[in-house]
Amino acid sequence: MNTINVSRRIEVERQVVISARPFESVVARLEAAIGRPDMRAFARGVATATTAGDVARVVHDSIGASGLMEMGRFDLAQMLRKETGSDSPKILRLVVGNPLMMKEMVEQVRDAASYAAVTILVDERADGVYLSYDTMSSVIAPYGNAEARRVAQELDAKVAALLMAAAV
Repeated sequence: MNTINVSRRIEVERQVVISARPFESVVARLEAAIGRPDMRAFARGVATATTAGDVARVVHDSIGASGLMEMGRFDLAQMLRKETGSDSPKILRLVVGNPLMMKEMVEQVRDAASYAAVTILVDERADGVYLSYDTMSSVIAPYGNAEARRVAQELDAKVAALLMAAAV
């Protein structure tokens, strides 16, 4: 078998919402709307599920009111704060998603697995708290699959609603 190198250019659309709320308030609002399961228990639940319906129940028990769950969290400014000795900056990366939506996209476009779950960046700046998100529909668009794009747009709508609710 020969090795093949394929390249694809992807243009990403970034959505940004700027909030006048304090950083901690924005994060608390995100946390209130996103399911925050014990990921080990979640993985065990999925692994022991015997049907697609069982998996769907595990996911539904794990997502929050937003239809999303937290899959990872990174305090990206922690090392910067250690250097400065201050409370600033505050930068949090939340990796969120809905595994059932992720599955639907990956069934259509395998490369979608590279982009799902998605990142929400919460970044405190001088003029407010920035909530940033690279839209899944922009990442999926070059693959030309209408069904994957439909699911991606549904995911984008969930994330956009979440960001707006956290910001106001």
